[in-house]
Amino acid sequence: MGRLSGYRYRDIIQILKRFGFEFYRQAAGSHEIWHNSLTNMYTTVPNHSGDMPEGTLRAILKQANIDVEEFIKSK
Repeated sequence: MGRLSGYRYRDIIQILKRFGFEFYRQAAGSHEIWHNSLTNMYTTVPNHSGDMPEGTLRAILKQANIDVEEFIKSK
């Protein structure tokens, strides 16, 4: 298991809120768009049950311009 394994949707959303992200709109299916008005960054977060795949979480963090280490520390 990698360092980004074991994170659920709720955990990810709580941490994104600490980084200044707010719910922006519902996207296709069970996906949501989150926006940070300070950095003007958008990220798409799938709202699925269970743990988020590590690759998906890395893509979310890349879109949000959040360093993996900062994300892990803010847990």
